[in-house]
Amino acid sequence: MKRPPLGSHPEQGSGTVLALTLGFAVLALLGGLLVLAQAGVMASRAASAADLAALAAADAARGIASGEPCAVAAGVAGQQGATVTACDVVRGEVVEVATELEQPFLFGRATGRARAGPPP
Repeated sequence: MKRPPLGSHPEQGSGTVLALTLGFAVLALLGGLLVLAQAGVMASRAASAADLAALAAADAARGIASGEPCAVAAGVAGQQGATVTACDVVRGEVVEVATELEQPFLFGRATGRARAGPPP
């Protein structure tokens, strides 16, 4: 039986194509995972900024700290790299705060919401 000349086999090089395809698929999945991880971190940062701002504003609303509650919330959120998009004082001592990170995420802005008040 005679062997075909080198380079004339129809499947020659198919392993390289398969390896490259699998490599690009793995890179695409890792890129998607990186985007999801970044979204989680951004959401966590926005939520933390909202929590801290709401706690500080609730202290100001109760008279424990000085200042107007929403101004205090804006200052604390600014220190966390966020802006306050909504601030409401409910029933005099409960504060609801919504924040948004100043650095936009690839697919939009990360937001957070929190509510704080006196202990029950």
